[in-house]
Amino acid sequence: MDTAAVYSQFAGSQALNGGSPTYQDWARGVAVDPELCALLDTLPEPKRQPNLLFAAARLAGAPAGGWAEVRPWLHAGWPDVEQVMRTHTTQTNEPRRCATLLPALAAIEGPIALIEVGASAGLCLCPDRYSYLYTSPDGGRTRLDPADGPADVVLPCDIEGPVPTRMPDVVWRAGIDLNPLDVRDPADLAWLEALVWPEHADRTVTLRAAARVVAQDPPRLVTGNLLDGLPDLVASAPAEATVVVQNSAALYYLTPAELVRFEAMMAGLQRTRGAVWLSNEGWTVLPDVAARLPAGLSPQFILARDGAPVALTDPHGRSVQMLQAV
Repeated sequence: MDTAAVYSQFAGSQALNGGSPTYQDWARGVAVDPELCALLDTLPEPKRQPNLLFAAARLAGAPAGGWAEVRPWLHAGWPDVEQVMRTHTTQTNEPRRCATLLPALAAIEGPIALIEVGASAGLCLCPDRYSYLYTSPDGGRTRLDPADGPADVVLPCDIEGPVPTRMPDVVWRAGIDLNPLDVRDPADLAWLEALVWPEHADRTVTLRAAARVVAQDPPRLVTGNLLDGLPDLVASAPAEATVVVQNSAALYYLTPAELVRFEAMMAGLQRTRGAVWLSNEGWTVLPDVAARLPAGLSPQFILARDGAPVALTDPHGRSVQMLQAV
């Protein structure tokens, strides 16, 4: 798919379904701008994606208006935007995804050694430090709080199906990322905020609050490739804990060959260490997982345990539809 088609598809799918008229407008504009597409084509293919371009533009000071206003600014400021795109990666760290992961995490008997691949700043490595407010279709509400009391971060989530009744017992946590971010670094936090879509002000508020919680006791974050570094992290986890490896919107960036290697590695870790694999990815990322869904469903993200789908989730953690008991 050429660059113009990528942006056209983004406008009609992710931006539309994700509730960002701004990015829908910008993406449509890029798609019919041959000069800008040519500039994007000078970048490596993984660096041409819409999320990276738009976040880089906003970090570099793009106006907040429509494409008619942004286009001349972007052409004039391309060197600055290009520099950000070449030195940064899409590392959206959405703490609200913890609310969609929690039903599966809470079903695992503790103690848990939690490991995240593609951890970014580690905001999803601290699910036991946030409070949750689940709303069922009948309007019933269930609140869960950490063991030491209500948290400053409350993650709301609509839920269909069984509601979790307890918090996971996380006793050890670590993450791996090609470029881990530090929420205590203003530049890293500014990049995380730039990755939040313009209309999603509530996500920015939650991000900042979660960053303050994590900054008090940051998890261990290792720099490395998940295909090479994960076995060492698993080996360093406490022997008495159940290892849980989680990923959320991270495997999208792997090539098909790398995905095969990762799935094989996880199968091996399940056999040798009893590891549990929780995957929360777009429905096209893991075809074998999507193939196991009941007919007639139209998922955005699929939450799977050891390759078996257990829930459909909103990409930004706003809702979860349980498919089976976990």
